[in-house]
Amino acid sequence: MKIRAHKIASVVSRLGFKKDVEVTDQIEARAGSTIVVRALREKRVYRELELDNGRMSSLFKGDVIVGALGRRRALRGFSGDVPARLRVGDKVDILNRGGVMGTSTSDHKDLGQPLSCEVLGAPVRGGRVVRLEDARIPEVKSLAGFQVPPLVLVSGTCMDCGKTLFLTEVIKGLTKAGLSVAGGKLTGIACLRDLISLEDHGAVATASFLDAGLGSTAGLGAGELQLMARTVVSSLAKPKVDIILLELGDGVIGEYGVLDILKDPEIRERARMHAFCATDMVGAWGGVRFLQGHGISLDLFSGPVTDTDVGIRYLEREFGRPAINAYRDPEPLAKAVMEHLGLGAPDAPSPVQKDK
Repeated sequence: MKIRAHKIASVVSRLGFKKDVEVTDQIEARAGSTIVVRALREKRVYRELELDNGRMSSLFKGDVIVGALGRRRALRGFSGDVPARLRVGDKVDILNRGGVMGTSTSDHKDLGQPLSCEVLGAPVRGGRVVRLEDARIPEVKSLAGFQVPPLVLVSGTCMDCGKTLFLTEVIKGLTKAGLSVAGGKLTGIACLRDLISLEDHGAVATASFLDAGLGSTAGLGAGELQLMARTVVSSLAKPKVDIILLELGDGVIGEYGVLDILKDPEIRERARMHAFCATDMVGAWGGVRFLQGHGISLDLFSGPVTDTDVGIRYLEREFGRPAINAYRDPEPLAKAVMEHLGLGAPDAPSPVQKDK
């Protein structure tokens, strides 16, 4: 049976779905399985869906949507799980703007309840349900043998603490200095907007866990997370890339696996800098102490904690590390990263001599 979809979510962007989708009523209730649903209502807030081309689109009652099942554990958003079983006619919730779907486990004081949808079926190709892993990049179990440029890891206290802003401003500054920069995201829940923003600011290559076949990193084991991280890093380690910046979405304390990746010996061996974003001084202090307990150090602070000189002075005095605001001081921030890595701007080409 074929169903005409109105909107194809960004979580399934690698799978190349068209609007006419072949579906089955034999639904696989597992993370990464694709699903077709119909919106049962409309919302005033959190009502947009990121489409497979990266554009945001409002959702309306009756919209038929192609997405994928997955988990979410957001401190400032919805949380949900993949149901144990699903049949046509059951209800699922849209857990994030990227189109990851599951059963909500809690409402949000500002966002209310997630948008509920009726299950219509599961997309099939070649007689089997389509999964995110069907379009993943080749797995890489070890980075040995890869020429990996210096890695800059960016972690933080929670979501929305300035990590993506840090990456975009540093990428812009390094690109202006003549360096070739790649960017990636290793933890979180699927959405294209962060990678699009990195590209807009000059990244020559981008990749995330979604490219490795995962719609979300919540609830994964350390082995799965580290395999994904190595796979993403290997895909960004292109011959002419000078540096790779990697965002670890969510916080160092949480269920998305940030700590497991920071502890991966192959990632740590190649990491030359670890920046930490925090919203306040308590969060920064706690982040340092928490990471120190796991043998992980920090090299630079950013995020809202550096919005004024109060936080900057405290952090630099307390920890002896630079604290630089990405919004107010993007050029000094990029310079600090370059100096820490020992990277200079490539030799500029000689000016063209005009005929006299």
